[in-house]
Amino acid sequence: MEGDFIKINKWLRPLSFLYGIGVSIRNQLFELNILKSRSFTTPVIAVGNITVGGTGKTPHVEYLIRLLSKEIKVAVLSRGYKRKTHGYVLADEESTMRDIGDEPYQMKRKFPQITVAVDANRCRGIDHIIHDDDTSDTDVILLDDAYQHRYVKPGINILLVDYHRLIIYDELLPSGRLREPVESKKRADIVIITKCPEDLNPIDYRVLTKAMRLYAYQSLYFTSLKYGTPYPLFDSSQEVPDLRYTDVLMITGIASPEQMIADVEPTTKSLTTMIFPDHHAFGSRDIEKINAAFNDIANDNNVIITTEKDAARLRETEGLEENVKKRMFVLPVEVKFMLDGEEQFNEKIISYVRKNSRNSILVKGKDDHKSKNGNNSRNRTRTISFRD
Repeated sequence: MEGDFIKINKWLRPLSFLYGIGVSIRNQLFELNILKSRSFTTPVIAVGNITVGGTGKTPHVEYLIRLLSKEIKVAVLSRGYKRKTHGYVLADEESTMRDIGDEPYQMKRKFPQITVAVDANRCRGIDHIIHDDDTSDTDVILLDDAYQHRYVKPGINILLVDYHRLIIYDELLPSGRLREPVESKKRADIVIITKCPEDLNPIDYRVLTKAMRLYAYQSLYFTSLKYGTPYPLFDSSQEVPDLRYTDVLMITGIASPEQMIADVEPTTKSLTTMIFPDHHAFGSRDIEKINAAFNDIANDNNVIITTEKDAARLRETEGLEENVKKRMFVLPVEVKFMLDGEEQFNEKIISYVRKNSRNSILVKGKDDHKSKNGNNSRNRTRTISFRD
């Protein structure tokens, strides 16, 4: 059920009270315009959350990339968490995970045609993208994990909320996992409840919609995780296993692996998990444990499954045994909109970019064959298309 992964440390509430005072003062300084937020002429879409831990930011950013990048120039600007470089870095085909961080590295490998850059100072990063010769033709900038970066005022602010860690039931750090008070959701233009179970019924949606208590100007959507076909991480000659007849060792170094484990386990013969912290840098001892755990599954039909984010880090490690590499597969994940919300969401995003892009090549598809019968036209599917 919703909120079932939330744990409150009540004895830490006094510290949460003090933390809340500090966060509230900072937010008030922005509200009073003492601390300044900047707007930009290039469309900017921010995706983020107000909680510690994973809400599915990367799959949702990748959804936006797929939606927009076929016809316009898309740039993704990230903080580049745990990278070894400093300042603004523009990714290229030679960039490593150490240069730009695991999530930007993952996106650059999957979408080599887009611009990927990292900078903890998002305003400076946006200025580089807009004005540098290599990226000045960018049509839209996606800010990865920037809901709390208030120095930028995005054109669309998307807040992600984990179904299993609903912010309305959570508390501020350190007693809970909120980085800001629940009231901070008012800055969002779009709220997406992520990682929803497939079997939600209509009354669940109504209860959640009412419980979130959004404003009239805000749109609410629901998404679930959609898993793709596993693919080999190291040995491309390996056939994709049928997990139903396979003993699986799952390696995860993501913030909230519970939903993924719950989704994958029923599809396997057996599932053993090795859980590491989010953005974990795999060391030699970790690799030894992985080798040993894999070899402990004593049969010829065992595999390792890992996430795309973990694959970015494992790809650069040393010490994995050859038999382990041959049986290591990556499980891709995408998001799927529920309640037929995909078309409305797409139209909202495309309409914003179309109206504000300097090149403005996005247009809505028009139905040139509207039925004279109003009832029939109501049932037609509206299309959204790109035109040169």
